[in-house]
Amino acid sequence: MIFKTLGTIATILFATLSSPALSAQIVDAAGRTVEMDLPAKRVILGEARQVHVVAALKGDKTFDTIVGWRDDLIKKDPDSYAAYVERFPQIKDLPRFGYLPQGEFSLEAAIALSPDVITLNLEAEQSAKESGFEEKAAAAGIKVVYLDFRLDPDKNTERSIRALGQIFGAEQRADKFMAYRRQQIALVTDKLATVKDLKRPGVFIERAPGISGENTCCRTFGPVNFGAMVEEAGGHNIASDVIKTTFGDLNPEQLVVSDPAHIIVTGSNWAAESDINQFVPVGRGADMTLARERLAKLMTRTPFPELTAVKQGNVHAVWHQFYGAPYEFFPIQQFAKWFHPDLFADLDPEKNFADFHKQFLPVSYKPGYFVSLEKGVN
Repeated sequence: MIFKTLGTIATILFATLSSPALSAQIVDAAGRTVEMDLPAKRVILGEARQVHVVAALKGDKTFDTIVGWRDDLIKKDPDSYAAYVERFPQIKDLPRFGYLPQGEFSLEAAIALSPDVITLNLEAEQSAKESGFEEKAAAAGIKVVYLDFRLDPDKNTERSIRALGQIFGAEQRADKFMAYRRQQIALVTDKLATVKDLKRPGVFIERAPGISGENTCCRTFGPVNFGAMVEEAGGHNIASDVIKTTFGDLNPEQLVVSDPAHIIVTGSNWAAESDINQFVPVGRGADMTLARERLAKLMTRTPFPELTAVKQGNVHAVWHQFYGAPYEFFPIQQFAKWFHPDLFADLDPEKNFADFHKQFLPVSYKPGYFVSLEKGVN
């Protein structure tokens, strides 16, 4: 009987050891099919801000399999970085990498960490191919998966969430997260659909003013990303009449001619990399007094003082990092309240985002993601 049992165990062990590892296929944001063993045991995030998604999928286990990440979170979103360090102190020692398109990502250092996969943003694909990064990573047995929450979110956001769900073994959580996002966005779009002859106010959304250079107007968004959020919230993104790409520039004369009813600027805590420090520092736990002062100062630039939105006090700032994280339901809800205050009087974006943190994230919620000028101040 003992020999029979031992023989059975030996047979099982032999079968297990001799069988090939189970693998699965991921379709990434570049449309590539990547075959790899899942879930991954060791992951390098080629953009640290992807942690906003990983955290929604893994919660308290967010960093269990992350062995390195890019340095962008600490540079471009230090308030979020501080929140995650408070919750996961060990991440202060995670190896950091630079930006691949700028030649700052050390593949040799990455290989030394023995990752199964490196996740890169879609805009890094051309550099990864031309520099040989993809080929060298493959030779080292490392898979490369491209994600996109920025260039074409409508097309790639759910594909990217699903890919991260596979990589981190959290497919069911990914499905739940995607369903939650759709439901929260529908709180706005479904109500707008019931309005006959909806009047859409013109909106100009300026990208990251006050962060560098001469701080002139008017870098903006085309019909995707924040531009699409404006439309989903019941506004009209005036830049989409001219710009058909993700980002672009309007000249001040075009802004004057359009004379939008609302001005929104994107801001964040960019103290680590700004050379002029005139940006609006909105974000987790932001100082609203400072943010409002910075926003008011930005509206003194040409041609803002002559615009209707500024004269009427319809001037706002939104956390810039929403442009690269699939939390867009929150700005869509807040935009809708700005554009159609009577229609969305009962909508509470702050409460909804706080509830999202409780349901999905391992870090606590702190307000500060939006600020508006007080009516009549300008």
